Amino acid sequence: MDAWKPLALSAICLFITDAVLAKLPPPNEEQIAKVALAKEKAADAAKKDAELLAKSQDRVVSHYVQQQKAKGVTAKSAPIVIAPPTRSSSKERLTGGPTR
Repeated sequence: MDAWKPLALSAICLFITDAVLAKLPPPNEEQIAKVALAKEKAADAAKKDAELLAKSQDRVVSHYVQQQKAKGVTAKSAPIVIAPPTRSSSKERLTGGPTR
């Protein structure tokens, strides 16, 4: 009775491995169209969210400038300049500093 257990276990493992490694069929035209539509909707939503964020940030800045003017302080809203990333070696990134 114990002789068939390893054989059964290996057969089950083989079956599970085949099921996991099975390839999906290529998507049909309808599925491709649905994915494209979903991407388009997501891009539109991201654009609207970015516009709403910019509006709210502008409101906060204008409110801050008004408060500073009321106090007699000259406040100017300056555009934020993001510095471009610098190239660093992989060793530098791993160690957290320049290499010697």
